[in-house]
Amino acid sequence: MTATAGIRTVTFREAFREGLREALATDERVFLMGEDVGRYGGCFAVSQGLLEEFGEERVRDTPLSESAFVGAGIGAALGGTRPIVEIMTVNFALLALDQIVNNAATLRHMSGGQFSVPLVLRIPTGPGRQLGAQHSHTLEGWFAHVPGLRVVAPATHADARGMLAAALVDPDPVLIFEQIGLYGVRGELSVDAGPVDLDGAAVRQRGTDVSVVAYGGTLAPALDAAAELAAEGVSAEVVDLRALRPLDSSTVLESVSRTHRLVVVDNAWRSGGPGAEVVARVAELALDQLDAPVERVGAVEVPVPYPRHLEEAALPSASQVAAAARRAVG
Repeated sequence: MTATAGIRTVTFREAFREGLREALATDERVFLMGEDVGRYGGCFAVSQGLLEEFGEERVRDTPLSESAFVGAGIGAALGGTRPIVEIMTVNFALLALDQIVNNAATLRHMSGGQFSVPLVLRIPTGPGRQLGAQHSHTLEGWFAHVPGLRVVAPATHADARGMLAAALVDPDPVLIFEQIGLYGVRGELSVDAGPVDLDGAAVRQRGTDVSVVAYGGTLAPALDAAAELAAEGVSAEVVDLRALRPLDSSTVLESVSRTHRLVVVDNAWRSGGPGAEVVARVAELALDQLDAPVERVGAVEVPVPYPRHLEEAALPSASQVAAAARRAVG
């Protein structure tokens, strides 16, 4: 970590850890649990050092049973604590689907509002680290499909640092999807960075010719594509969704109303992914604003390959996003 005049340079891993440390230090009801979060320091080293700082009551290693420790987190939340449950990678969340979808998401509704489940699930997600097909899924859209859950995808260091605090005061379950490929990426963070709002998309770069909508791991290639296009005289506006449920349609629609062209970028497979939902809402609410067909850039619809060159070929790239934008502007 380095610092200059109010700005620090940190990795995403360090930004997430700062959010965890602040949560544990400021609220005694908060505790962290999951596989290897304690003595090992987390599968991706996000919780490194927190066991020594806060002790075994607050940083708890669990057995290798996602259904058990997610269920325990739900019970703890119902009992008045504020559990943060880490699931090692998103594919392991499939082993706790019953707990997440059939219990955490429904209890407030089924109890007539008598019981809330203020549970936070931290879920590393996405490709980019040669982890093979079973550990490279982008399944945020599956969970964003479910009413009763809030689903967020931090793509900046400030959001990585600040989303957890807002998630912990939400009465409903919040799923924070952390991009595995970003953990080691360095970026700037204000020395006084703190909580950020979970609601609403953010325009990360203003533009006039085409709107590029991204989230999580696709924000970086979207911004890189915007820089490439700017050198050619094409002005791209980049929108970071930040949250997939609830989805901020208004910011996307406002952007499209200015540029009249849309490119949607998604690490998930195109069929039924979050990008498809964005396109559907624009088609429903702002079709007459479009001057060109919508362009979609997504993962190739195959299990994510292990070899690096094939993995990279299967994923959205800045050059693909730029090419889609060129097609949109004609």
